[in-house]
Amino acid sequence: MQKVGKIFLNAIPILIMIGLIPLVKNDYLLTVFYIGIIVLSLIVIKSRKNDLVAFIFGFVVITFFEYIFISTGVETFTRNSLFGVMPLWLPFLWAYGFVAIKRSIEVL
Repeated sequence: MQKVGKIFLNAIPILIMIGLIPLVKNDYLLTVFYIGIIVLSLIVIKSRKNDLVAFIFGFVVITFFEYIFISTGVETFTRNSLFGVMPLWLPFLWAYGFVAIKRSIEVL
């Protein structure tokens, strides 16, 4: 049961970020909120080895693949503040998702 609690703790920042999407209409402001949540999460939820590597990897890889998905018509977004095709905040959400998944795997 303790493992489930640790995994849930790692998911809380992602749940908060997803919950903010319909509430904050300005992509730039939402991105600032995301950066704040991510920084707090990396400090409050004890940072582990290679968290930053997972974050940067997730940010770069997801931005690249989202761009491919959008350019091939697989995905479309009405909020397109990054490269004119996707929301600016999306790579930050995915990047922290990589960190949360990494941490969850470590717990398991």
